[in-house]
Amino acid sequence: MLEDWLVTTLARGLAFAAPLLIAALGELVAERSGVINLGVEGMMILGALFGFIAADMSGNSWLGVLAAAGVGALAALLHAFFAVTLRANQYVSGLALTMVGLGLSGLWGKPFAGKPLAHPLSKLDLPGLSALPVLGPGLFSGQSPLVYLGLVFAVLLWVYLYHTKGGVTLRSVGENPAAADALGVNVYLVRYLAVVFGGAMAGVAGAYLSLAYRPTWTEGMTAGMGWIALAIVIFAAWDPLRAVLAAWLFGAFYHLAFRWQAYLAPEFLKMMPYAFTVLFLVLSAWAKSVRMSAPEALGRPYVRGERE
Repeated sequence: MLEDWLVTTLARGLAFAAPLLIAALGELVAERSGVINLGVEGMMILGALFGFIAADMSGNSWLGVLAAAGVGALAALLHAFFAVTLRANQYVSGLALTMVGLGLSGLWGKPFAGKPLAHPLSKLDLPGLSALPVLGPGLFSGQSPLVYLGLVFAVLLWVYLYHTKGGVTLRSVGENPAAADALGVNVYLVRYLAVVFGGAMAGVAGAYLSLAYRPTWTEGMTAGMGWIALAIVIFAAWDPLRAVLAAWLFGAFYHLAFRWQAYLAPEFLKMMPYAFTVLFLVLSAWAKSVRMSAPEALGRPYVRGERE
């Protein structure tokens, strides 16, 4: 009984954590460059819609993933134009992107509402690993390929940030853009690329929902996941490997909310994942190490020649 409970919690927690992790990793890259994008929710919902449309029309779910990444990148490019080029308030621009994304997805998605996807992303069983006791069926069996791609990418991103010249450049732009500029780094280009990459990842996270997790289109199907992804970035102290654990914790809490519905009020269950989000943010705010980990120039536009 206990083993079944552990297996189910591991498996369902990981499945729900996948879009949170993918979106959080993209936002982490953007914030490491010094640009915060509160439009993650809007980019995710657009990715879910256009990924579903492309997969439904082409019969190929991987084309849907590419379409979702493309629309997420285009939406993020708009945010980068306002935040980096026009030096507009990054928080306002991101919030506007979320509102526009939610509105447009509701409008354009009406003809597809409730339509099941004929060719969803297939499930994978990792050879050898899926036979392990408890961990095998819980983590390495019956998951979408995007789940494993998200985990692999977290490791690759950690290596990139801390063990490559490109990672040092990205972090230096987020910490002290004036110093990076003086060393010949194109601060604007780095920030553009980081923000667009973050948008593409948010689009893929949305595509996971409509192509794998629940292969259909439903208006508002992201249900606040973009905001949880933003919280994960903070809770993980802008570290990709910590983001894996943080995303799984949120996924596990979401699953447990359904497992406990026989014992708790439905209103509390719906609130539970988001209540834990607020709790983790409060705990993170108290942690000195987390406060020190935030990029120094986060949220501040850069103007060449202007003192910080």
